[in-house]
Amino acid sequence: MSQPDLGEILARAQAMQGRLEELQRGLALRTVEASAGGGMVTAVATGALRIRELRIEPALLETGDREMIQDLTAAAVNAALGAAERLVQEEMQRAAGIPLGPPPGR
Repeated sequence: MSQPDLGEILARAQAMQGRLEELQRGLALRTVEASAGGGMVTAVATGALRIRELRIEPALLETGDREMIQDLTAAAVNAALGAAERLVQEEMQRAAGIPLGPPPGR
């Protein structure tokens, strides 16, 4: 069995890098959403792990409870970023050909 030459290895690496960049561009366009406080605060995150949108229900603002608004905002943002991280991980595994989910027999 012959060893691949350096040119072939570099070509494969460049192709893989191109696929990874394409995947990252695609993920940046995808969004996930999470909410806190029964939907009083909703955060939308991109697959690039950026917050695209934050919605706060007027009824929550009318309470004037700054600490609760801050806590719910942090919870919604953290949940949205967690969902975005899971999306990225799943797509990277899929692109690498790694099976998703638990191992067979579990």
